[in-house]
Formats: sequence, structure tokens, C-alpha cells
Amino acid sequence: MRTECNQKAFEFHALGRREVVAGFDGGRITSDAGGLLLRETERVTGIIHQFAACFTDHRDPDRIEHPVEDLIAQRVYALALGYEDLNDHDDLRHDPLLAVLVGKADPLGRNRLRKRDRGKALAGKSTLNRVELTPVRANAKSRYKKITVDRWAVDRLFTDVFLQSHDVPPKRIELDLDATDDPIHGHQTGRFFHGYYKNYCYLPLYIFCGEHLLCARLRPSNIDASAGSVKELEHIVGRIRAQWPDVEIVIRGDSGFCREHIMAWCEANEVDYVLGLAKNDRLNEAIEDELEQARRRFEETGQSARVFKDFTYQTLQSWSRPRRVVGKAEHLAKGANPRFVVTSLSAEAFDARSLYEEQYCARGDMENRIKEQQLCLFADRTSAATMRANQQRLWFSSVAYTLMTALRRLGLKNTRMARARCDTIRLKLLKIGARIRVTVRKVWVSLNEGCPYQRLFRQVCDNLARCSPIPLRC
Repeated sequence: MRTECNQKAFEFHALGRREVVAGFDGGRITSDAGGLLLRETERVTGIIHQFAACFTDHRDPDRIEHPVEDLIAQRVYALALGYEDLNDHDDLRHDPLLAVLVGKADPLGRNRLRKRDRGKALAGKSTLNRVELTPVRANAKSRYKKITVDRWAVDRLFTDVFLQSHDVPPKRIELDLDATDDPIHGHQTGRFFHGYYKNYCYLPLYIFCGEHLLCARLRPSNIDASAGSVKELEHIVGRIRAQWPDVEIVIRGDSGFCREHIMAWCEANEVDYVLGLAKNDRLNEAIEDELEQARRRFEETGQSARVFKDFTYQTLQSWSRPRRVVGKAEHLAKGANPRFVVTSLSAEAFDARSLYEEQYCARGDMENRIKEQQLCLFADRTSAATMRANQQRLWFSSVAYTLMTALRRLGLKNTRMARARCDTIRLKLLKIGARIRVTVRKVWVSLNEGCPYQRLFRQVCDNLARCSPIPLRC
């Protein structure tokens, strides 16, 4: 019989007259017990299940232990829990709690086919990377990588999840467009230097509606910021209108999206827009009087001053028609700060000040959502050699973000963390230590009794328990 009495102990600095001794003898313990909340969120929303349905598995079903939905779920849950790399999964595959989240019937991995895999219920990095690295035309005859993805199905997924999250169609929605830099440090396909960001990067396009992510398209950086926007809007708006034919849709973006083809498409499809307009001499001249008023107010009060002007404007060549422009004549301590917005919204519906301050400036919150995905869900981990693989990594991050926002929307509703960022939710609610015991009939998860957020955890559990699974209508 093997003895464990010789297990190594670690002695630390004493606590008064007490010795402090540690050892790896606590049994099966996880640091991610709060991930059970993500599993309950998935039960309600089916986000991971819908994402997995976008993949086709050409592997021989008689020779695999990890179905494609298990692989997808393992990757998404790990990202949500803070594990950004595939390499992490060679350690995570031992974690019975993650196996429970994925849905493994044997969370301890005792019944694995190969002896060397026993005790490891989940897939390792070498199996998981086949999902990302499968070539486009892979099929059942391919040798190793045989899990393909339908990119159009993934595009539809994000819009469908957005539609499913509403019991009643809203009267009006705003779709925010923006591009951001995704720095790269190798020699990936699509690698170009971007003069504005001053580094080698990708230039992904994002479309959000509030906190809902509708599009995350990876693009090379040697293109205009608005490239491909109309194509993305066509399928998003079309899918939304198919479900909500009467909804009013407004497109918002900075001056990088103030392009004739975007505005013309909006006007032809009954979609309104509020877009930043780059200043020039003609525009500055149009608000000269207002700039002077703002300067005088600043000198009188010592406080920044704003004066707005509503006027009609048309470029000399690029625009096909005159359009409504709102000019903000602002004077700050640093001097004049004129800004302009072009819109299809009427002056009767929104005066100049409310259009700029309440409609246009509200799009700035989208930048927080992009930052949240990049910093908290690792959307910038695009170090694979091909753009196709990096696009899949961006999709995995996007699905993890969508799952976390669903937890925030459903589980944290009416709590003090209802607007918390994803990394705060992870730190306070997901990163909870617990002992795992697996018996024939139950999986016991003994949570840390010293957790300071027990009351909040219970409230989130109650909120999710009251939620019925969302009908997958789309």
C-alpha cells in the first residue's frame, strides 16, 4: 500500500507562537467555483450551444472522446475565467470543476480510453488547437485538422443572441460602429504598419448595440476604417428587421465612418445616422460667429463654453446631396475646439445641442465595451500565423464576452454589480476557491466559507434560477 506520510510540507514565517505549515494535501480544490454561474447562464441563453452549431466536425465519431461542443465550451469557459492561452489547458484539463462546466459525465477522467489520459477529463492544447488551425477546405479525408466553421453562421449568431435577449421589440436601437488597433508582434498574414497607431497591427471592425456585440470582424490595417461596414450592416439590419419590422435603427460612428456609400445606403434603407464629420476650412468658416461667441463667454466666465449651429452642408465632390450638419463651437483653455456631426435625423426630433450631446456623444460608451473585450476577454491574442485562425480567436473572445454580458444582464440584475466590468465580475464572483467531491449521485462543490461575496453570489443564483431558457427563435 502506497503511503502519503512523506508528502513535502512548506514552512513559512511563524504567526506568533504558531508555526505556519502548508502542503498540497487539500484534496481536489478549484479556484474557479464561481464558474457555475456561467454554466447557469448558458442553461438560460444557450450561447455556447449555438456557437458550437456553427462548426462541422468531420472526425470519425467512433475515435473521439471530446465532441466539438465540448471543445468549444472548454475554450469559451476558460477565456471567461481568465485563461487566455491554449497552453493553459494542459493544466486545466485536470480541473474537475471546468469538466463540470463543459458537461463531462466523468469529471475526474477515470474512464478515459488511454491510460496516459486518465485523471484528465478535458482536452489538452494539442486537441484544442485543431479547432483554430483547420484549413478552409478540410473534410473527412483530411489527416489531422477536420473541424470547420461556417463564418456566416457565426455572423448570424451574434445578431440572433441580441434578438433573443429581448422579450419585447424595442422601439428604437442605436448601432455603434468603430475600428480599433490590435497590435501584432510577429509576421502574421495581413501584417501592415498603421501610420495613425504607429505600429504593426490588425484593424478589427466592431458593431455594438449598447453592451450587445453584433460584429467583430478582423481586418488588415492597410484599409480605410469604414471598409466592409455596409456589408456588415446589410446582414445585421436585415436580420433585425426580419424579426422587428417596425424598429427604428440609428447608425452612429466617428468621422472615419462618414463616407458617402454608408450614408447613401442608410438613406436608401430607411436607417438614420449620426456620424462625426472631419473639420475643414469651409466648416470652420460656417461657425465663425459661434466660435467668437464661445470665446467671449470663456473670457467672461473662465469656463469652457459651447455654442451650437444647425445648417445644411454639401462637400464639393464626394457627397451626392446636401445634408444636415450640426457644428459645435467650443472654446477651452487651450483655445478653439470646433466639432461637426452630419445626420439624417430631423431638427424637429433633435435640436442641435441634444443631437450632439445626447445622441452622438453617447457612442463613446462603445469604446469602453471594446476595451472590456480586449483587456478582460483577451480579444488581442491574435498571434496565430493566419488571419483565419486569428479571426476564430477573436470569435472565441467575442462569445466569452457575450456570455459574461448575459451573466451581468440576467444574474446581476438589480445588484450593486449590475454595471461591473467583466474582470471585476470574474474577480469577485467567479474566482472562488472550493473543494470538489465526486460521488456516484452528486458532485459536491464546497465553496470557501470565507468568501466576502456570499450574499451577492446567492442573489445571482436566485436571479438565474428564476430565468427560463430563452426560446431559440432565430
